[in-house]
Amino acid sequence: MSDEDELILSELEDDDLVQQMYDDLYDGLRDEIMEAVHILLERGWTPYDILTKALVEGMRIVGIDFRDGILFVPEVLLAANAMKGGMGILKPLLIETGAPRLGKMVIGTVKGDIHDIGKNLVAMMMEGAGFEVTDLGINNAVEAYLEALAREQPDILGMSALLTTTMPYMKVVIDTMVEKGIREDYIVLVGGAPLNEDFGKAIGADAYCRDAAVAVETAKDLIARRHNQRAAV
Repeated sequence: MSDEDELILSELEDDDLVQQMYDDLYDGLRDEIMEAVHILLERGWTPYDILTKALVEGMRIVGIDFRDGILFVPEVLLAANAMKGGMGILKPLLIETGAPRLGKMVIGTVKGDIHDIGKNLVAMMMEGAGFEVTDLGINNAVEAYLEALAREQPDILGMSALLTTTMPYMKVVIDTMVEKGIREDYIVLVGGAPLNEDFGKAIGADAYCRDAAVAVETAKDLIARRHNQRAAV
């Protein structure tokens, strides 16, 4: 980056800088995003406002264009990586200030499956939307999911599979949760190329999400419904 570029970023008014951050996120420019986050912090913005008004809103735009087929996986991964740069600065500050978060998610690819691009994308987009995400990685047996649920106490469990042969393992996990009497404690979201809505219903998941943008929308919707139900009790 040239000095001239840096000069311009710091000379922008707040509103223009936030607009520029949307563009930089969209273009996957990690260094620029990190610099802009520092500038806003220096100007007295709270970490929560930077997260929600700049980063989350910027990723929402990315998510819409991904859903509509304007952006593709490589571009979204770049945007998410830029977002992560900004989040790295904000995370410790958010923990310090006890900022509210949308919810907590545990996500992992199921046993026998080592595909993780889709799962990584969902994890990044969920973080981008303001969720706290614990990523268990690939090849997770039922015990790994159960241990993570007990340890992390999330709102959501996300499972991913890319092989038709590993899809049925999702049912093993859900059936085990039912047996242990903990199924109703969590929202269960499933995804992956060979899955569909009927499969999600058949195995007892709360929802099938065809891509990362849908996963974020579905998670927000189900969390809101859950809060409303609890409030009504």
